[in-house]
Amino acid sequence: MTADPDCHRATAFLDGALLSAGDLARVAAAVWEHGAPGVVVLDDATGRTVDLDLRGGPEALLARYAAAPEAEPVRTGPRPPKPGRPKLGVTAREVTLLPRHWDWLATQRGGASATLRRLIDEARRATSDADRRAAARDAAYRAMSTLAGDRPGFEEASRRLFAGDLDGLAAIAALWPPAVAGYVLLLARG
Repeated sequence: MTADPDCHRATAFLDGALLSAGDLARVAAAVWEHGAPGVVVLDDATGRTVDLDLRGGPEALLARYAAAPEAEPVRTGPRPPKPGRPKLGVTAREVTLLPRHWDWLATQRGGASATLRRLIDEARRATSDADRRAAARDAAYRAMSTLAGDRPGFEEASRRLFAGDLDGLAAIAALWPPAVAGYVLLLARG
């Protein structure tokens, strides 16, 4: 994976030891300063490896990896009206449903749009915890594979992670360098 400027936080390891952690610009500067090959940088949100472009000095790295504020679009003249209710943040888009779905929506209070919004909000609430746990597990597994894939107990640790047994994972990870074990557990806990 190449460096993503939207990757806000990252952690760098060298031979199982923590080299740097924080925003990507800070981590990139620490990796550049250290100058040793074999440094592994991981995106804290996903556990994916980040390949840094270390050309130039600290100023170039800061310019490359510092989070830039979003620029306002340049306006040239009046805008054509958009469908929907832009002042409320509503954007009209196409939804394709089968006739039985449209029939059911027509019988619901508030109409089709209100019913769809209500259903989406309910589904988001119902799945948000499960989605967060799955994302944390996947990030921990990616990081664990990168940092501890050849370490003792990796396979059993993977089974424990996917079983949701974080205490069992911690017991096995205790065999690994403390920085690696701590990072994997931090990601696993979300």
